[in-house]
Amino acid sequence: SLTGSPVTLKILQNWVPRVSHYFDKEHYTYVGHQIVIQESIEHFGAVVWPGALALSQYLESNQEQFNLKDKKVLEIGAGTGLLSIVACILGAQVTATDLPEVLDNLSYNISRNTQNLNMHKPEVRKLVWGESLNEDFPISTYHYDFILATDVVYHHGALDPLLATMVYFCKPGTVLLWANKFRFSTDYEFLEKVCNIFNTTILAEFPESNVKLLKATVRKN
Repeated sequence: SLTGSPVTLKILQNWVPRVSHYFDKEHYTYVGHQIVIQESIEHFGAVVWPGALALSQYLESNQEQFNLKDKKVLEIGAGTGLLSIVACILGAQVTATDLPEVLDNLSYNISRNTQNLNMHKPEVRKLVWGESLNEDFPISTYHYDFILATDVVYHHGALDPLLATMVYFCKPGTVLLWANKFRFSTDYEFLEKVCNIFNTTILAEFPESNVKLLKATVRKN
């Protein structure tokens, strides 16, 4: 005879990407659209961080100041893709980039949330900060109106390559919008470096989540 308590399992939908065994879905509403984001707990880049929420909200509320319609937008460290999806809904031509191990979940979220919208089809690409930039994104071909970056600065060893990547993509006429939770002295040191290189303005602060939202542009000589 069969004994014991059976484990209750659930049949997973077969479209779940194989990035991770642990998934959580978060629901957001921006610009009148419900966005469903699948998170993965195995990668830093696969969770929605507060900076992405802050910048998504800001872009939704400030469409006259930052009109993304038909603009070329590059997101570096796109993570789950929430911000890139919001930029798509706002009419941008989006390229969402991140590390190879994050791309499956990123592609899944972006295609799922943008497939029925009448807009520019977003692109998902690998971008390792500071590596092969000239080969993968030659300046002669790629020019972006906006660079978006959220919560890209935390305890990691890639801050110099990150800064080099921001410098590489920020050309005259490009606007870098960077939202970050500020926790560590290294975060403020990075901010100081950004201020030394770019014309930098703090657009907004979200005190209860320690998030600052900054705008940076290339200095005119």
